[in-house]
Amino acid sequence: MADKTSDDAVKHFHEMGLDDRILKAIAKLGWIEPTAIQEKAIPLILEGKDVLVKARTGSGKTGAFAVPIIQKILSVKQDSNVTGVLALILAPSKELSRQIYNNFQQLLIKCSQDIKVVDISPQVEVGTQRAVLKDHPEIVVSTPGRAVLHLKAGNFCLDPSLKVLVIDEADLVFSFGHEEDIKELMRHLPRVYQAILASATLTDEVSSLKGLLLHNCVSLKLQEPGVAPITQLFHYKYFAEEKEKALILYALFKLGLIKGRSIVFVNTVNKCYKLKLFLEQFEISTCILNSELPAVSRIHALSQFNDGKYSIIITSDETENLNNTNEKKHKDNHPTKDKESGISRGIDFRDVSNVINFDFPKSVNSYIHRVGRTARGTTKGTAVSLVSVKEKELLDEVDNFLAERLSIRGQHIFRDFQFNMKEVEGLQYRVKEAWKVVTGLAIKETRLAEIRRELFNSKKLKHYFKDNPRDWETLRHDKATHVIKLASHVANVPDYLIPTSLRSDPSLIRTRKRARPPSKAAGMVQNKYKAKMENPLVNLDIFEKNNEEMEEITAGPKKKEFKSYQKRKRRY
Repeated sequence: MADKTSDDAVKHFHEMGLDDRILKAIAKLGWIEPTAIQEKAIPLILEGKDVLVKARTGSGKTGAFAVPIIQKILSVKQDSNVTGVLALILAPSKELSRQIYNNFQQLLIKCSQDIKVVDISPQVEVGTQRAVLKDHPEIVVSTPGRAVLHLKAGNFCLDPSLKVLVIDEADLVFSFGHEEDIKELMRHLPRVYQAILASATLTDEVSSLKGLLLHNCVSLKLQEPGVAPITQLFHYKYFAEEKEKALILYALFKLGLIKGRSIVFVNTVNKCYKLKLFLEQFEISTCILNSELPAVSRIHALSQFNDGKYSIIITSDETENLNNTNEKKHKDNHPTKDKESGISRGIDFRDVSNVINFDFPKSVNSYIHRVGRTARGTTKGTAVSLVSVKEKELLDEVDNFLAERLSIRGQHIFRDFQFNMKEVEGLQYRVKEAWKVVTGLAIKETRLAEIRRELFNSKKLKHYFKDNPRDWETLRHDKATHVIKLASHVANVPDYLIPTSLRSDPSLIRTRKRARPPSKAAGMVQNKYKAKMENPLVNLDIFEKNNEEMEEITAGPKKKEFKSYQKRKRRY
């Protein structure tokens, strides 16, 4: 499919024959014009064709199938009094199911009386959800496993009412262990229905699903690289080992060098807790997201991040860890992973400015899906990868792949992260000590404390504890967990430890309780870098470039005034 030229006119939503109620909901969402995939997919789905949609994360795939499904259901209900499930939307994870459900709710805001949508993916008793399914919702959102469970229980049926079947993130369905569920589901489908597969990548699993579910389908493969262009998403690399990575992460957050919401990716669940406990010692608040957390806790953590209560979320890449053989060896020592949980993909992280790969991902696809959490739509984003020597080969593989996809062969996608380690040498000692304190025992007991909190807050166990008060008291007075001793002075960064280049701009440092106004000479540097404050990552090369400009100032006519300022700073 060819790219649009300047002469190609964009087909707007009001030109697609959509109901006025849908157009009003679209306007309320702020969708000015359809994305490329929406412009191509919506008319085809309205025509009743089976469609295979391949488009990158953040391209508007959900809207591409949600809008025409609502339009088709409105048309069907206008012509007849049909009842039952008209559209079944399947997703590999509960988080993605919740996101799709929310998107449908937003598009149905003007016709919620005519069309009902329910999400049956949460892991609750089947009988609890039976009531909402008996109300005959037109749209059901679910994971394949939960849908099969309810179909077997007779809580709803698909034959003959089903009109549309959608499988989102189709390339993950089999890797999340839903192959048998899909085959079981097919026994409950009517002979005639419309099917839509949506995916960010086309894999063997998608080809298998295509053969099972689609008939004479139209494949939409827009000529796009699968990742945002380099003018929108900036990729940086910095070679460092684990303790150096910890120092860089601390400096980025504590010295205010990074702005906006950030996702920190690691490769194991334990590393999530290690980073959280490490940063907590410096009063840097974070939340955690991983597949070993209960579904309610994952949704709660995600909502806290999206609502702005936390600006940093630490998460492990579950698409890699679900099949990690090393973790299977220690299965008895860790809580069971939830196969219906996905982190790097299928989660509605909102307004993410930065993705930080503390651990470099283990595959090209994993990198693409991680950085797909930022630079969505038309907004810009930054991806910073901290790479160890062992991970360099993977970095080169990703670099070559992206260069080919973005049609800039022979060039490097990753820019050097201009971070001068010498400027933060004074902070190494406290970082080293804080990192050493977070032992395996501390991580284990933190996770036990988390499990204890879940037991206290569990609605399922509420009645049990009411009937067994002794168990409640035992749990309450259980052995206190290991607590990392926090030194009160560690959270504050004294002026003498602040990098020289940053002392000229107190607005960048959020750690000092009081600060004196800088001199006029220092203010000259601040004004020069004021324009760069708009970038998601504040002036990555500030340590080196600022030093050069400060040398010019100290050598000029302002030398005496600057020395006086430095003297007052030392006294302060």
